[in-house]
Amino acid sequence: MTTWQISTTTGDPTRVATILPGSGYTAQGPLLWYAAKALRAAGWSVRTFAWDELSPDWGEARQVYGESLRDAPVPDGGRHLVVAKSLGSFALPVAAELGLPGVWLTPVLTGDASEPVRAALAAGTAPGLLAGGTADPLWDGGVVTAPDTEVLEVDGADHSLEVGDWRVSHEILARVTGAVERFAAQL
Repeated sequence: MTTWQISTTTGDPTRVATILPGSGYTAQGPLLWYAAKALRAAGWSVRTFAWDELSPDWGEARQVYGESLRDAPVPDGGRHLVVAKSLGSFALPVAAELGLPGVWLTPVLTGDASEPVRAALAAGTAPGLLAGGTADPLWDGGVVTAPDTEVLEVDGADHSLEVGDWRVSHEILARVTGAVERFAAQL
């Protein structure tokens, strides 16, 4: 079993964001780094999840991420936001069960393993923001039908929400970070 750790940057204890990395895409990757930075700047307490070694298999990630969300130290009446990249989207069924809003960056929406993620999205039990690129084979923006879910689809972007030109990739990063900031402010 792979080991992990959670570090917390303390802000408002009634507004807690949990950052869940992808496989090979840590919380230091630009999408998660700047999302966390924007949330901290807005006063949120930010819990950042890190695998100690290589990322786990999908089943283990689903279990560990789910437990992490259930065990989050959020006081009664507080808000808990999930910000997840790729592999982190396997926490979506637990987030939906708990009624947690989420930002799902390049979620896994294709293939058999994505069925629980797609089913949780269809249930639409909490507000969500999904961001993905049309050049990402794991993305399918057409499966999102829940009314409280905003979709930011980037034409030509890959699984890291990047394109060939670094300047355009930087603009995409700014657009996604701005969307995360607006989404969190509405909660």
